[in-house]
This record gives sequence, structure tokens and C-alpha cells, in this order.
Amino acid sequence: MIIIRYLLKEVAKTQLAVFFVLMTIFISQKFVSILGDAAEGGLPGHMVMLFIALKTPDLAGMMLPLSMFLGILLAYSRIYADSEMTILHACGISEWYIVRITIIVGIVTAIITGIFTLYLSPIAVEYELQIKEKLAADSGLNSLIAGRFQKTGNNKAVVFIHNKNRKNNELSKIFVAQLPDKKHSHDSIINSSLVYAAQGKVEEQDSGSQRLILEKGIRYQKDSQNGEFRTVAFKKYYIQIQDKKVEHKRSKISALPTLDLFNYDKPEYKAAIHWRLAFPIAAIVLTFIAVPLSSVNPRQGKYAKLLPAILLFLGYFLMLSSMSTGLERGVISNKIGLWPVHLFALLLGFSLIFKDRSSALKLKAKLSPFSHNRGTA
Repeated sequence: MIIIRYLLKEVAKTQLAVFFVLMTIFISQKFVSILGDAAEGGLPGHMVMLFIALKTPDLAGMMLPLSMFLGILLAYSRIYADSEMTILHACGISEWYIVRITIIVGIVTAIITGIFTLYLSPIAVEYELQIKEKLAADSGLNSLIAGRFQKTGNNKAVVFIHNKNRKNNELSKIFVAQLPDKKHSHDSIINSSLVYAAQGKVEEQDSGSQRLILEKGIRYQKDSQNGEFRTVAFKKYYIQIQDKKVEHKRSKISALPTLDLFNYDKPEYKAAIHWRLAFPIAAIVLTFIAVPLSSVNPRQGKYAKLLPAILLFLGYFLMLSSMSTGLERGVISNKIGLWPVHLFALLLGFSLIFKDRSSALKLKAKLSPFSHNRGTA
């Protein structure tokens, strides 16, 4: 029992350290991307941390199997390098016994990974889509940034404001270029109206549509018949900048709850099911590969097999990704799914575990006369 607790403690401690390092790296990458969108006016600055939090479940579901794989590899490689594993083997602790102990970590990791990939990640994607659609619909006052040319939510005008009063949300020195209709998109913008106003504000109607109310300004428009410009001074001028809000629709398969995916027969929905199940399954399969790979000679050092192990994991992941693409396109049957990749990885793990066991050596010795007889014949 003491040995079990010791091994599990070493693996869990290393796994958590690797997991936090990986999450820090990938979240930092997402943070830079989201911060760039906020700097360009794609989303409000106060929602940056919210979007990062919504990316966390998807990242955690992918990083947990990898962190477990590296955690087992680093923890047991250190034990091998310090000759502790040699002592355990001398006391009758076999490698297969260590695998059975370590599979506890694999099962716990698989359960947590399943919670992320099957439940939390779709909820996060769904909420993220709702926020993005709300931001797209709310292309009025909140999205107008001083000193920048911006398209309105209905893509019918370009707005530039010189100053925005954050206390009363009033705008000053506003320039608006109303874009040509889609039917006449070949027309120059100069044929549409250009508006300048000293002040203005955004008003939201009960239907959800928004309009820009301009005050004390001038409207310039070119007459298409004689080519002359007309100027009209106004006290108030109304421009629709956002049409009626559209009800939210799930536009991404990744936002659908896992149970709802079973109601669809299209290949892309079936591929999504297999992809969400792939990571919890991989957490268990990788356990059988990581334990034998962690066996190193004390002279080699504990990082001797780290690079081959990482390459092996990348190969496993790329095979899953390519098979998933085949499922989406209907090239691979849903009944086959991603199971061949998991089965191949599992067989590889068992071959690494049993290659030096006495039972495998006895079987190899029994089979060697047959191969020798075939060679002499």
C-alpha cells in the first residue's frame, strides 16, 4: 500500500505541474490572440478575460491526456534514473503491477477529461457563440470607438467619430459615409451620401434595431443625372445602423450537447461524437504506452526517452485528427470511427510492456524452432 501511494503521488504531482505549465503556455497564446481582437475593436476590452475563460474547457480537455502522459514518463524516468525502480523490481514488483497501479491515474484523468470534452466544452462554446452574436447585434454605441473608421452592424455605412463622452454617451464631430446598396455595389461611394454632424447619439428601439441620431449637420450627395453635389443642412438626421436582432441559433456543431449529436445522421455529427470520446479514451491508452517508455538506464538520464515519447504522442494525435477528417467527409464509416487508431496504440503499449516479460520470452523461444525449420526447408 505504501508503494502504491508513493507511485501515485509521484505521478499525480508531476502531472499537475506539467498540466499547469501547458495550460499557461496555450492560454497565453489565446490571450495574445483575443487581446489583438480587442485592440482592433472586435470585442470590448472588459470581456477579454471572459473569452479566455471560455477557451479553458476545450484546452483542458486536450491538455489533460498529454499532461498525464508526460507526467508518468517524467515521474517513472526519475525513479528509474535513481535506481528506485530496480529496487522495486528486486522486491518482486513487476512492470505489469506498476501498469495496474498507474491505470488508476489514467481512469481518473479519463473521467475528468470526459467531463471537459463531453459536457463543459460544448457549454462554453455555446455561451461564447451567444456572446459573439450579442456583440454582433450590439454594433451601436458600445462598439463605436473614437478616432477609428468602423462599419455599422448592418454594413450599410462607415462611421467615424472624433470624440465620445463616456459619461452621457454623446458623440461629437461625426462623419458618416452611407455605402451603396448591394445591388449597386459597383457604384462609387461618392455617389452615396456623405454626412457630417456636430453631435449625435445612438438610440435603441423596442424591436432591437438601433439608429444613429445626428444633430446640427450637413448631408452631401452627388446627383447621378447632372453630376452636381447637393448639400442639405439639417437639425436631426436618422441613420439605421443595426437591423432587428435575430434569434440565437447554434451555428457550430461543437456547441451542441453531446446527447443531441446522436439525433443527427450526418457524418460531421458522428465525427464530433468520436472526437469528443477520443481524448478520454486516449488518457487510458496512453497509460499503457507511457509506463514501458519510462524505463531508462540510470546512465542515460531521466530525459532519455522524452523526445521519442513526444513524437509518439504527436503521431497518435495526428492519426486521430486525420481519421476524424475522414469521418467528417464520409470517407470512413461511422461504425469504424477512430477505433482503429486507439486499438493500434493499445497494441503498441502491450507490445512494449510484454516484450521483456518471461512469458513473452518463453513464447518467443517456443516459436523460434518453427521459424528455424521454415528457414531450413
